[in-house]
Amino acid sequence: MYKYFVQPIINKFNQSVIGYELLLKKLTEQGWRPPHSFADVPAEIVAGKLVEAASELSLKVSSLSVNLNRAQILNDQVVDALIKAQKIIRPTRIQVELTEDSTDQTILTKDISEVLKKFVASGIEVSLDDVDSGSNTEQQVQALIPLASEIKFALQNFDKSVYHPDMQQRVIFWRDFAKEHKVRFVLEGIEDKQIDKFIDTFNVDVRQGYFYEKPHLVATDAKQKLG
Repeated sequence: MYKYFVQPIINKFNQSVIGYELLLKKLTEQGWRPPHSFADVPAEIVAGKLVEAASELSLKVSSLSVNLNRAQILNDQVVDALIKAQKIIRPTRIQVELTEDSTDQTILTKDISEVLKKFVASGIEVSLDDVDSGSNTEQQVQALIPLASEIKFALQNFDKSVYHPDMQQRVIFWRDFAKEHKVRFVLEGIEDKQIDKFIDTFNVDVRQGYFYEKPHLVATDAKQKLG
């Protein structure tokens, strides 16, 4: 049994939820856990559970993000299923987050680009997730940024804290990179009030993290405004 857990993406400065990231989990004997291999999750599950979540969230936000790794991006069944799902849930937009997960397959950037073009043509937006990590190197992001509407930088992917000068430089670099390419910049990994307040000094408005809300099953009383 699979379900999407949701986590809000918030605009800190106007205190609003602008979208939800959907995180697929499987019910196991140990409780809800991420699938061992996302590439093995059937396409109809990925899309079907997305439509199910959208039916409960579509009146609350206009955008729902779903994670795909590079192997899933090149799976025609997954691509076709998401394009069909986008038609069903309009005007809610699907945003595909291309994760940094590595794969044993040799995957060419040009092949990823062709699929992302298909998504964009179908009204699906593209987010480059976990930039500066794993497969989403600066070189990869440079190659794919023309097709993206968003990049996400995750503080939790690094050993150093945001208070370290090196980390602050990376946040500033990607914030300015996003501005230069006219895409939204999302900073992930805001874990407590102290970090949230510190990030105010970087003029980063769109954020995500446990401080605002942990991933949870879709609830009918999901908030449009932060308390």
